[in-house]
Amino acid sequence: MNTHRNTIPAYCLALWILVLVIPFGPVFASGLTDADEIIRRANHAALYPGDDNSASVRMVITDKLGRTRKRAFNTLRKNHPAGNGDQFYLIYFKSPADVRKMTFMVHKHDSPAKDDDRWLYLPNLDLVKRIAAGDKRTSFAGSDFLYEDISGRNIHEDHHVLREVTHRYYVIDNIPVRPESVSFSHYTATIDKETFLPVKQEFFDKTGAVTRVIEATEVEAIPAMENGQERHYPVVTCSVATNLESGSVTEMRVSGIRFNTGVSDTVFSERYLRRPPRRLLR
Repeated sequence: MNTHRNTIPAYCLALWILVLVIPFGPVFASGLTDADEIIRRANHAALYPGDDNSASVRMVITDKLGRTRKRAFNTLRKNHPAGNGDQFYLIYFKSPADVRKMTFMVHKHDSPAKDDDRWLYLPNLDLVKRIAAGDKRTSFAGSDFLYEDISGRNIHEDHHVLREVTHRYYVIDNIPVRPESVSFSHYTATIDKETFLPVKQEFFDKTGAVTRVIEATEVEAIPAMENGQERHYPVVTCSVATNLESGSVTEMRVSGIRFNTGVSDTVFSERYLRRPPRRLLR
């Protein structure tokens, strides 16, 4: 098992939190030089390993006074069978009591012309709420991760510029195509050359100040069966989101990760928001 602790770390999540090393394109002595290609591989590494996966997640949210809140939930993710970059996500909250049995679902679209579809089931009201496209950059369950962090920001929403190449990392600057749609002016992504995992993201406001940081603090190689053979996917198993404006910090730990479980597409429907599949309750 390959474990990196306290590297200069990263993204997401999401939930999340998963990785696939994909075939290499043109490589030069110093590594890749095409920022779009680096970002494409990093996106694939973090969000698309295997056909599907399940995991258990625990969050600890610590405010600037040191007070803590906890969240525990299970996740399912599946790549669209058409192989078009679309994905399905389903998240079931187990604790604490105020969010228990709440379910979150995403139908993610790779096309930049189509917003992701997001729904939230509120059990106390027996209400399915559609999350508007503009709300995707709000807090996820009161944490310092955003809804957008969980399923990943669409790579077509930004212009990508290669700012730096070190012996271990690529550093990419990402500038929004539609700056009026977000609160940040740009963000940098530090990407591990070996795994293509994003290991750190820093978000800047319009004055140039860093307002939020997401770091991967632990990475593990998770075994999985693929086409009858065992392989290992590098996975971020612990990440930390820091809100420098509020002083709040959220640590997210992922365990029980399984790939290629054969979950059906039908699970990712409104019916299962109200009655989650048994595998999501475990």
